[in-house]
Amino acid sequence: MANLINLERVSKSYGVRPLLDNVSLGISVGERVGVVGRNGDGKTTLLEVMTGLEEPDAGRVSKTRGIEIGYLHQGDELVDTHTVREAVLAGREDHEWAADPTTRQVVEELLAGVTLDRAVVGLSGGERRRCALAALLLSRHDLVILDEPTNHLDVEAVAWLAAHLVSLPSALIVVTHDRWFLDEVCQTTWEVHDGAVDSYEGGYAAYVLAKAERSRQAAASETRRQNLARKELAWLRRGAPARTSKPKFRIDAANALIEDVPDPRDRLELQRFASQRLGKDVIDIEDVDLARGEKALLTHATWRIGPGDRIGIVGVNGAGKTSLLALIAGTLAPDVGRVKRGKTVDMQHLTQALDDVDPEGRVLPTVEAIRRVSKTLDGQEVTATSLLERFGFTGDRLTARLGDLSGGERRRFQLLKLLLIEPNVLLLDEPTNDLDIDTLNVLEDFLDSWPGTLIVVSHDRYFLERVTDSTWALLGDGQVSMLPRGVDEYLERRASEQSSEQQAARNERAASRDEVEQALRPRHEVATSASKPGQPSAGPSHGSAPKARAGSSEDRAARKVLAKVEKQLERIAAREAELHAEMEANLTDYALLARVGDQLGELAAEKDELELEWLEASEHVE
Repeated sequence: MANLINLERVSKSYGVRPLLDNVSLGISVGERVGVVGRNGDGKTTLLEVMTGLEEPDAGRVSKTRGIEIGYLHQGDELVDTHTVREAVLAGREDHEWAADPTTRQVVEELLAGVTLDRAVVGLSGGERRRCALAALLLSRHDLVILDEPTNHLDVEAVAWLAAHLVSLPSALIVVTHDRWFLDEVCQTTWEVHDGAVDSYEGGYAAYVLAKAERSRQAAASETRRQNLARKELAWLRRGAPARTSKPKFRIDAANALIEDVPDPRDRLELQRFASQRLGKDVIDIEDVDLARGEKALLTHATWRIGPGDRIGIVGVNGAGKTSLLALIAGTLAPDVGRVKRGKTVDMQHLTQALDDVDPEGRVLPTVEAIRRVSKTLDGQEVTATSLLERFGFTGDRLTARLGDLSGGERRRFQLLKLLLIEPNVLLLDEPTNDLDIDTLNVLEDFLDSWPGTLIVVSHDRYFLERVTDSTWALLGDGQVSMLPRGVDEYLERRASEQSSEQQAARNERAASRDEVEQALRPRHEVATSASKPGQPSAGPSHGSAPKARAGSSEDRAARKVLAKVEKQLERIAAREAELHAEMEANLTDYALLARVGDQLGELAAEKDELELEWLEASEHVE
């Protein structure tokens, strides 16, 4: 099968650093490829060379004639003066795009809570990202290229996107750190490292196994090479050839690679150690009410968190996950009830915001000021330099200015500082943001031996299931609900709830339609009674008069309904404008943005219902 795009001996450097060195590869029709690698190793550069946005320094890039490529950048190309409707739907009205099931599904999943007639300029970064993704998915392409498409999507939306991409006939290249997503979507994995691109068959799990096997074989080859060198030296010293047998070794199957590997962590040992450090009482949420604006997040909620608990929290965007962590941390007070913290609790909270740092400070001295040497659970000592190297700070990055760190580096530095303080309760709000897979593996390995109570909010399903032992959800009922079957159960319950909500909405629309018809029916029946069989006719001149009067009455009633609805729509539009202005004036206040986003979502739902009522009433206007 012919390739859509071919790279032949391509090289690309920035400064003195080669990101691509003599790379040859291609992607064929319908193939789905995942791209992994450390931040800064050239993943985005590979995409830009393939699409023609960057020219290679050497080599050749060839494309099929007339190929249509859709590329989701990490930024976006939305026009600020456009509305969401113009940016995503090319200005089509609701009755036009809603008639197509695929378009309707994309809009409902990715633009939930975003008013279509809202200006692009007032959207948050996450909303802009979702709009750009929706616009790309609603166009036809031979090849779709996505750079971090799961950013700003919750667990539910990520699951939907994976299923949607698998159903597309186009080829796909996706760069993502979401390992569950890679496994669900991709047939091939490209690893970008040290200027090279290695190809592995299968998704993330297959890639890990194949890479482990390659490493094992490489280690065996290196051992043989070193043995051969030692024998050669011995022969030279002895001055006579020695008889040797050809070295042999067995290549183990994938299962043999992992059959003797223990569980990632000893849960009982960690829980026992956590109990010693924390005592019996950790966090007790007792009969708590918590609201943001007019939305109730918790209602008479009671939740007890014990020593050594490792908890993952899921819920739709706006459900209150970040507020729940703030409640536990003590930075947000409940409206009713109390949050009780144990006397021995030493808590640290990783928020989504990047903490301010002294831009003139240096990486290693700042870390050593916190702790020069740390001890692991088994008593081994680890120096600050060693920990920094594990988290990707090597070479000149050890002495880099904090002000020169990238977003990903600052996130890693923030995590490491927090872990060095050695808390016994750890709250992590979206800790995987800006982290590559190698760093995620290091963090997971670190948390495996960390004894304490861990509470994680994350849209990264792989990370969530990897580091936690139980999953809890905010399902909109005011409670924190345990899900024995984890994320799978959450997605099932959300699908069931949405089905029920859609049926309720259909019933409500039908009832609204019946109400309008009922309001108009009495006059209409009076008008038509004169034409019933068996009743005397009043003659042509009189027979037409009641109909005219009925039509006029029906028209007046419908216009009355329209006037009422239009006033309500004007009120909603004015309120939306106020909220948009409030968001633009507080772009760094994440709690306020979340609260205002919830209010805009509620207004959008109310607006949809009113617009439907307006359309139904307009059918009765002459």
